[in-house]
Amino acid sequence: MNTGSDGTDKNAVFEERPKPQRALGSRAPEFIRERRVLHLSWQVGVFVVGLAVVGAGVVMLPLPGPGWLVIFAGLALWATEFVWAQLVLRWTKRKVTEATQRALDPKVRRRNIALTSAGVVIAAALTGVYVWKFGLVMPWSIREE
Repeated sequence: MNTGSDGTDKNAVFEERPKPQRALGSRAPEFIRERRVLHLSWQVGVFVVGLAVVGAGVVMLPLPGPGWLVIFAGLALWATEFVWAQLVLRWTKRKVTEATQRALDPKVRRRNIALTSAGVVIAAALTGVYVWKFGLVMPWSIREE
């Protein structure tokens, strides 16, 4: 009876196969790449739009909004035309994948849970000391004299 097994005893372990990477270079339509002036103006337009998106992301970093997500979206726009942006985007994806794998490591997760628990206990103790020393007055109960 064939169960589809290849004889290895790796039940839940999957090997990561590297994905083939796209070639570097412009992804503009062919008719645009054939005309130098049109291609140059296309690249200028992509750069300006990408710069506006990255600028909006930088503004969103201290303000409410998905700042890093918008910055990476601008980088992805630039990566449609510029090799340097494609290389930066590949490097970023690789680093994010590595960080994700490290974060899923059971030892790292246990350490992070222990550190978070210790931080919560310290914050609760400091809050308790503050309330014991100064009392708890709600903002709507404060009277101006």
